Amino acid sequence: MMLGGRPVIAWAALALLPHVRFLQPVGDAAAIDAALGEIAHLPPVPGGATRQASVRAGLEALVPFAPDFVLVHDAARPFAPAAMIEGLIAALARADAVIPAVPVADTLKRGDGGMVAATVPRDDLFRVQTPQAFRFQTLLDLHRADDTGLATDDAYLFEQAGLGVALTPGSDDNFKITYPADFSRMEQLLMTQRLPHIGTGYDVHVLGPDRKLMLCGVDVPFELGLAGHSDADVGIHALCDAIYGAMAEGDIGRHFPPSENTWKDADSARFLSHAAALVRKRDGFVVNVDVTLICERPKISPHAEKMRARLAELLDIPVSRVSVKATTTERLGFTGRGEGIAAQAAVVVMLPE
Repeated sequence: MMLGGRPVIAWAALALLPHVRFLQPVGDAAAIDAALGEIAHLPPVPGGATRQASVRAGLEALVPFAPDFVLVHDAARPFAPAAMIEGLIAALARADAVIPAVPVADTLKRGDGGMVAATVPRDDLFRVQTPQAFRFQTLLDLHRADDTGLATDDAYLFEQAGLGVALTPGSDDNFKITYPADFSRMEQLLMTQRLPHIGTGYDVHVLGPDRKLMLCGVDVPFELGLAGHSDADVGIHALCDAIYGAMAEGDIGRHFPPSENTWKDADSARFLSHAAALVRKRDGFVVNVDVTLICERPKISPHAEKMRARLAELLDIPVSRVSVKATTTERLGFTGRGEGIAAQAAVVVMLPE
């Protein structure tokens, strides 16, 4: 699932990355590699039939590295706070196992047949989270000795063996996406941690012969094409400038100088993919984009939906957040005379401060 322009598992990995030497994913290798992208990680290993079996698979893969400590984290908890992770690691100096926990604040009831059977005292009760921190060899030994698959978290194995488990403060923001409503809540949390940055872009290219017409990543059938150093996709160029502008990163010429032969006749999709990657590098995400193509001909409306889909694909956002529309200048000016096509774009990018 995508969350703010990144897969959920990628956010979880980024939360851990500053605190660990290796990331060892467990699960479907192709899906995980695609989701983690440029985030450095060890080759994923297949999971098992239970959570317990999956964790053991990850631990066994780490044996050649002989780590002293290991953190076990749910990929569905994307925003583990840095201070919480630092607290876990620090607590390993005095314990072999440490887990983050949040005191239960709600009144607890035990139900029976849809009716309340009893009120359960909440004193000394905690909601347990991940990542959980352990001495590596001890956790591996416990997994090798217990293959029941009953452990819903790794601290359970320490409890069953009569070994102590220390508690450190968890965080209400470190909740696990389990139900559809959790996903909406996580999106709201992501929004509150960032501020909107608005960018605008504008570009113009001349129409001429012997060129194909690329507009917003789509090859549009027309007798003329746009002239330029790259494929001259005026819609994508304006959108790139809007994204770069929202991040105060200059314009498209700064990142892809027309003086460099590398970009001669280049597919402008590469430029937009670069702009999107730059947003992700800043731990931000694109909220929505709006592109207006300004020309008398060709007609844009027959191709607008295909353009929206292509831009959404390049930005890795839902197509519902992409607008492509067209207007004319009532035959006034260079666009009105059919000498060229102009485009303007607006974008909202959420960036952490």
